[in-house]
Amino acid sequence: MTVERIFDELGHFNRFQACLYFAAVFQAIACGIHYLASVFLVETPNFVSSVPGNITDVLYGNLTGSSLEDFMPVFKSKTGPLVVRTAEGEQWELSRCRCTLRIDPKDFTYDFDGNKTVKTCDGNFVYDHSEVYQSIVTDWDLVCEKEWLAKLCQPTFMLGVLIGALVFGDIADRVGRVRILMFTSLCQFGFGVTVAFSGNYYFFVVVRFLLAMVSSGYLVVVFVYVTEFTGIKVRTWTSMHVHAAFAVGIMVVALTGYLVRVWWIYQIILSICTSPFLLFCWKFPETPFYLMAKGHYKEAQTLLDTIARFNGLECRLKAEELLEPEDRENGRALLEQEAEEQPSQTEKKLSIVDLFGSWRMAGRTCTVWAIWFIGSLGYYVFSLGSVNLGGNQYINLFLAGAVEVPSYLVGCFAMDRIGRKKTCAPALLLAGVACMLIIVVPADIEALAIALCMTGKFAIAIAFGLIYLYTCELYPTIIRSLAVGSGSMMCRVGSVVAPFCVYLADVWIYLPQLIVGILAFVIGVLTMLLPETLGKPLTTTLEEAEALGRKKKDGMEMNLHGAKA
Repeated sequence: MTVERIFDELGHFNRFQACLYFAAVFQAIACGIHYLASVFLVETPNFVSSVPGNITDVLYGNLTGSSLEDFMPVFKSKTGPLVVRTAEGEQWELSRCRCTLRIDPKDFTYDFDGNKTVKTCDGNFVYDHSEVYQSIVTDWDLVCEKEWLAKLCQPTFMLGVLIGALVFGDIADRVGRVRILMFTSLCQFGFGVTVAFSGNYYFFVVVRFLLAMVSSGYLVVVFVYVTEFTGIKVRTWTSMHVHAAFAVGIMVVALTGYLVRVWWIYQIILSICTSPFLLFCWKFPETPFYLMAKGHYKEAQTLLDTIARFNGLECRLKAEELLEPEDRENGRALLEQEAEEQPSQTEKKLSIVDLFGSWRMAGRTCTVWAIWFIGSLGYYVFSLGSVNLGGNQYINLFLAGAVEVPSYLVGCFAMDRIGRKKTCAPALLLAGVACMLIIVVPADIEALAIALCMTGKFAIAIAFGLIYLYTCELYPTIIRSLAVGSGSMMCRVGSVVAPFCVYLADVWIYLPQLIVGILAFVIGVLTMLLPETLGKPLTTTLEEAEALGRKKKDGMEMNLHGAKA
């Protein structure tokens, strides 16, 4: 098929496509919001174990007072305990997860050399509310022996993202892109608000898991949707700037977290930020690529007429003209009969196995999946490693979102001028080199280490941003959503693995950078073996996708024979 002719006739990014694009991308902000919302939902403020009875006096080093809350902003568990005296005359040494009762103290002093009785915390804690007034940690006391429950929230969310990417990517290839966009956007709003009214931890985790599935589903399908509605001339920019919307979501989280310190109000505000999208998403049309691939030629013709009318053009393009010559007779007959039958190829039920239909396609899929994986793993390792920069946490998160914008701009310019492959491979190689340099930089030169960390994150963001578009262009229409969905699944595997990779710093402080550096460098080299897609039309059939790689290989063989001659 030559469906790309639509954009030559009706515009690559005219009024119709622009309205659809900005509306669809607006909802992508919600994906960035929900992915990062847990940063403040499960934030653990400074805390200390409390004791029964009324506390009358408190000592902390040379500081004295009568209330534990007054000491929480300055309390550091590594520097020593808080010493308190109750109304009953008991003296306790309080730390985060332990209470120590002094036996027969003579005076109320900070230092004590007598006998002590250690008792585990009984579930009573005092929290520092200067930064976080209320989070799920303070509401449900997810500290000490329950600390693992708080740490489980984000991996559980990412597991939902992983499953949602695969499930909704597959379903979108079967039932259409628009139905999935409508369903997932509605569920994002519903589940997002429901999270705010969670009465207990387990209900909270389950609803967040469902929210992760639909958020991932929307993000996967919206990339395919905007790609199939924009022409080659602008496809790079429209695809990459979906990531910019995700980055805006991160900045919204930082701003909302700074202004609202109560977790359930914070969650409600975040969930309604993009609710206006629900008012018009039901008007979204199906993409012309999907309609033609499924044999819905009458609907495709109606869409072409609508696009032309909205863009102020005369539609001289007929749906049957988008078919190859050998398919036109069948297409004309279907139009005359207003039939809904699909071509024999689309009747075949496609699955993830079709991504490995040949050795060439299997090699392509493995390399693409590896790029998705290292993109996510590297992004989160760089991000989590940068939290030690200090300063205001809200500003840091805001900047973490803002720093992605220039990387996408640079990526767009490079992709359109030197190609997708020649942008992705050097970006991965640069990220690998940055990781290795971080290892050899002396620990006392913090500024240089920070600069290298930002360089690595900048490079990874470029590769991570373009892989969505590159995947869309490497695969045909009938398995495009499945390819993006499965790739996004590998991306989420990387995001789940990333925290465990960061924990390896306890073994050796530079072990996470070593792992990411080696993987990024190796995958960068493998990326050079992929075919270039710059300036080539989107493929519709598996045969066309195979030819994309075969032509490149044949050209290389011809050059090789010529060189030998």
